[in-house]
Parts: sequence; C-alpha cells; structure tokens
Amino acid sequence: MIVSENIKSINPYVPGKPIEELERELGISGSIKLASNENPLGPSSKAVAAAKKALEGLNRYPDGSGFYLAKALATRYGVEIGQIILGNGSNELIELAVRTFVQPGDEVVSAVPSFVVYKMIVQAAGGTNIIVPCREYTHDLDAMAERITPRTRIVFIANPNNPTGTMNTKAELDRFMGRVPDHVLVALDEAYGEYVTRVDYPDALDYLREGNNVLALRTFSKIYGLAGLRIGYGITTAEIAGLLNNVRQPFNTNSLGQAAALAALADRKHVERSIAVNNEGKKYLYQAFEQLGVSYVPTETNFIFFETGRDCGDIYDTLLRKGVIIRPMGGKRLRVTIGLDEENKRFIAELDAALKS
Repeated sequence: MIVSENIKSINPYVPGKPIEELERELGISGSIKLASNENPLGPSSKAVAAAKKALEGLNRYPDGSGFYLAKALATRYGVEIGQIILGNGSNELIELAVRTFVQPGDEVVSAVPSFVVYKMIVQAAGGTNIIVPCREYTHDLDAMAERITPRTRIVFIANPNNPTGTMNTKAELDRFMGRVPDHVLVALDEAYGEYVTRVDYPDALDYLREGNNVLALRTFSKIYGLAGLRIGYGITTAEIAGLLNNVRQPFNTNSLGQAAALAALADRKHVERSIAVNNEGKKYLYQAFEQLGVSYVPTETNFIFFETGRDCGDIYDTLLRKGVIIRPMGGKRLRVTIGLDEENKRFIAELDAALKS
C-alpha cells in the first residue's frame, strides 16, 4: 500500500504496561502500577455513582455537545459555554488543534523532553516539528520564542511538563506571550495543573482574557481519576472553539464520561484529598531518593523524573519482574508516579534492591 513517509516514520506512543498484561506474562500477582500518572485514590465515589446511573441509557447516543458538562465548566471558569470544547481526553484536542491549523509544511514549536504526542500528531499531519531542548528540564521559552517564524501555527507548552514535572513561572510565560505574533496559537497543556503548589504558577485563562490566541488544555484523567473514561476539555476563544468543532467528530465523548466528569467536578473534597496524598508521597520519595543517592527533579505534578546512574532498561526490567511498573525514559532516566503510601514504600524497597544487585 502507498503510505506517505511522514506516517511510516512515526514512532508510535508506547503506553505504560497494564497490570493484567504484566501479571499474565510473568506469572505473578499483586503488582502495582506507577507508570502512567494515574490518581492512586481512583475516582470520586460521586463520579462512580453518576457513571453507574448513566449505564441505564446506553442505548442512546451521548449528548454530542456535552451541554451540562460544558455549562458547568464555563460556570467554574467564568467563560462562555461556546469557549468550551470537550475531547476524548485532552489528546484528542491536541489532534483537533493540529488538524485545524496545520497544513503540510507549516511549523509547530514544542520542547524536548516533553509530551511526545505533540510531535507525533504534527508529523502525521505533514507539519514540520521545530523541537527546542529544555533548559534545566524546563521549557526554554526564550529559545522557543526565537524559533517562531511566519510559518509557525502552534506552540505547545506543557505546564507543568511531562515527563520532567517542572513548570514555567508566570514571569517567564508573561515574557513569552509578549513575543508571540497574532498568527500563532499557544496551546498551554495544563493536564497536571491541579497538583501545582508554587504560587508563581501562571493560569492560561489569564492570557486568554487578555485577548491572546490561547488554547488551555485540561483533563479529568489525572487528579479526577477518570483516565478510563477519556474526558478532556479545552478553553479558548469562541472563534477557535468553533473552528475546532468543525473537525471534531460527533459523539466524541461518551455518556458515562460526561456524567462522571460532571459529578467529579463538584466533589472538591476528593480533589483536596488527592492533593494531600500526592504531597505526602512526594515528600517521602524525595527523602528516600536522597538516602539512596538517586538524583531527581523536584516536581509540581504527581510523578517524579529521576536518574539512578544505571541503564533505565535494566532498572525497569528488574522492577517489572518484582511487580512494580514504572516508566523508562531512555538513557539512565526513569519516571515514577507518586502512589499510595504502601505503593511508594514498596517501590523504594525494590529500587534499593535493584541498585544493590
């Protein structure tokens, strides 16, 4: 079959190994997964109840506009409902943005290391990826601004960044936004924004209210614990949202996901508990890494980017056979999701044993 080179040469995204697959392959049980930045507490009980109730209507197509969820999000963030667009995870919204604004030969600026899906989708669309190395594991926004040209259509900024867990400050983003021309869409991916504890974290909506071409990307997959239902959302101008809706597939978000997300949005106590568990786990893992002599990058997310001095594949495989799933990141670097207390302790115990072997 005839396939364009940009499609053939894509390196597909490799998701974290599911627990069931690992246990089946290795003949083990009782595994823990700390590879995909999922909320270890799971979803809100209110969200689960809402999803169960929605099961009664599975013979019906979902609300194509996600009206009630979109309305709740608009109310929460003080925007018009027409500025909200829902997606099958925020991943779909990344793809919609590229499909809408990027033609073959157009340029898209992003960073490395950062979320690899940006690069993959741009390549699939025939666009040109302009990749700017991070500086001290953080987006080098000054360097990214310098790479913007008349051919640039989108700049993707993950803030906080995945996989490093770092963030750009308000001062840095203010300076960057002042250099972005009107023909460029700035997609600010805030998938992990709820976990940030620093006071100098910028809010994408501030730039949107100032009249910039901004697409704030957010999700219910992380702190809300609804990764399996694939609900993300974007907040942007009504004009940009309308253009994205032109290419969005009908019924792209399902009834269960819409119902669960609506209930999750209202359960602030679950979010606060998730933040508390994450902060405690972060503190424990920092101390444990220091005791083991493992270098790590301080994080504003629910995962930690670290380096052991050993090949990441060896460490990953050793832990895998002990039923602990983390994420190899190439070279000597790995990423671990912050889990429950017992999961964090088990991970550290197995990592300690692996480093001594």
